Amino acid sequence: MIVLGIESTAHTFGCGIVSGKKGECKILANEKASFVTEEGGIHPSKAADHHFENAEEVVKRAVETAGIKSKEIEAVAFSQGPGLGPCLKVGAVTARAISLALDKPLIGVNHCIAHVEIGKALTNSKNPIVCYASGANTQIIGFENGRYRVYGETLDTGIGNLLDTYGRSQGIGFPAGPVLDEMYFKGKKLVELPYSVKGMDLVFSGLLTAAKNKAKTEKKEDMAYSLLHNAFAMLTEITERALAHTEKKEVLLTGGVAASKALQQMMTKMCEERNAECFVPERSVCVDNAAMIAWLGLVMRENKLETSLGESIVLPKQRTDDVDAVWVKYADFAK
Repeated sequence: MIVLGIESTAHTFGCGIVSGKKGECKILANEKASFVTEEGGIHPSKAADHHFENAEEVVKRAVETAGIKSKEIEAVAFSQGPGLGPCLKVGAVTARAISLALDKPLIGVNHCIAHVEIGKALTNSKNPIVCYASGANTQIIGFENGRYRVYGETLDTGIGNLLDTYGRSQGIGFPAGPVLDEMYFKGKKLVELPYSVKGMDLVFSGLLTAAKNKAKTEKKEDMAYSLLHNAFAMLTEITERALAHTEKKEVLLTGGVAASKALQQMMTKMCEERNAECFVPERSVCVDNAAMIAWLGLVMRENKLETSLGESIVLPKQRTDDVDAVWVKYADFAK
């Protein structure tokens, strides 16, 4: 089966094409165009304008890269939520148009779960605790009783937004995460900053405010090191707590912030100390991308799921645990 996927939840408009069966994922194309700024963050309407202007070219490029004919596409998937409303609408309209033009089923998928499913497929992780760390989302997830359950999450802002907002205050454009990650390894001093874990949940706003204030007197590399150290330690702590609670033996690190070498090091060390295995997909599928949307669409289509035009409205606030993951087979899981 070959499925085309459209991603447009935030700064990236992407078109991915995958093929596969029996859990084997082959990425034929994963093209994208990203909205970036030299300063400031994402303005939803400007990002949506960017997506509209680039949609046709990105889709055309993906089909050419995949080396297929349009008639070979068997379904069209798109990010239905969560995300920025104006951006999601561009992706939904694009996907509907392709679906109607090809007379192929339309499949609306959950962006967060798409990160999880392609991560599992490409790393052969079976039953992980998922540390999903991205711009707007920070969640600790595990599959239980038919859904991906959220064991813990941020109570205010996503960890990626924490990094981007701090970066913006320091004159770093969007995205700031990769720049701060490089600075992390140059830091020498751990500056005292808030560490806010509330049971299984996190709060980043106090950490952000304190970091912005102390950045006025501390070296920028030391501040990057201290900010990331505290934020990632908080995330690692609740991931470890979820491992202990569920007795699972795998951690899957995914989402855009999963590309951070600093976070990977901290999470891997924790897993080694708990005799668990840490899986990190390649960077191209950690960041927002359309191959993961196509892959989840393929998995759902294999389980006879599709979305009618009337049901294809965008869902900006859809949660990971809103979705019945009927395609997950309990027999595939191993403690």
